[in-house]
Amino acid sequence: MAERNWSDLMPRVLSGVVMVVLGIALILLGGPFFSTALALICGGMVWELARMVAPYAKTRALQMGAAATACFLLALVLPRGFGLPLLLLPSMLGISMIPQRRTMFLTFTAMILLAGYGMARLRMDQEVMWLGWLVAVVVLTDIAGYFAGRAFGGPKFWPRVSPKKTWSGTIAGWVAAAVVGGIFGVWSGFGPGLAGISVALSMASQMGDIAESAAKRKVGIKDSSNLIPGHGGLLDRFDGMLGASLMLLLTGPWTGLFATTTMGMN
Repeated sequence: MAERNWSDLMPRVLSGVVMVVLGIALILLGGPFFSTALALICGGMVWELARMVAPYAKTRALQMGAAATACFLLALVLPRGFGLPLLLLPSMLGISMIPQRRTMFLTFTAMILLAGYGMARLRMDQEVMWLGWLVAVVVLTDIAGYFAGRAFGGPKFWPRVSPKKTWSGTIAGWVAAAVVGGIFGVWSGFGPGLAGISVALSMASQMGDIAESAAKRKVGIKDSSNLIPGHGGLLDRFDGMLGASLMLLLTGPWTGLFATTTMGMN
C-alpha cells in the first residue's frame, strides 16, 4: 500500500524554496560569493559529521568545521598543485583530533571537500549552465523520488538503511534526470548522450544519500543536525550533491563534456 505521509511537506517545501532561490542567486553571482558560501556549507557539513561520530567532542567539531572552511578557501586561491593537498588536510587532522569512528570521519570529510571543490571549479572554469545542469539533476531526482515514493509506494529500496526509500521513487528520480539531460543536451548542443550521463549522476546522488543514511544509522541518529526545517542538516540536504559532484569530477573529462576544459593543473 502506498505511503501517503505528507506531514513534512510544508516545512520541506518552504525551506526548499528558500534554498533554491539563494542557490540560484549565488550560482549566478559566482566569484567570491559562491565560493565563500560553498566553503561555509562544506565546513558546516564537516562540523555536523564530527558531531555525528564524536558527539561529546563539541569543541573539536567546531575546530574541524573551521579548519575545513579555511582549507577549502585556501585551495581555491592558491595555485592548484599547492591547493589540492589542503582539501585532504582536514581528514588527516581528524585522525588525531576525532576520538572515535575515525575511518568514517576521514572518508566523508575527504568526499565533502573534494566534491565541493569540484563544484567550485565547475563554476569557475565552465559556463554557468553546466553547474545549473548538475544542480537541476540532483534537485529533480530528489523531488521526483519524494513525490513518487509517497504517492505510489511499493517495494522498499533498502529498508534497513533507509526505510522510506522505494523503488518507485528511485526510478522516478532516474526518469526526471533523463528529462533534464535531454533538455540540456538539446540546449547545449551536446546531444542525447547527456540524458544517459544525467541518469548516472542521478544514481550517484542517490548513492551519496544512501551512504549518508548508512552513516547515520551506524551512529544511531535520525538527522545530521536540525539546521534546515523539514530537511534536517546540511549533510541531509547536500548528500546527493556530494555524490553527483564526485561522479562528475571523476568522469566529466572522459565523457567529452568539457572538451575545452581549463580544469587541468596550472
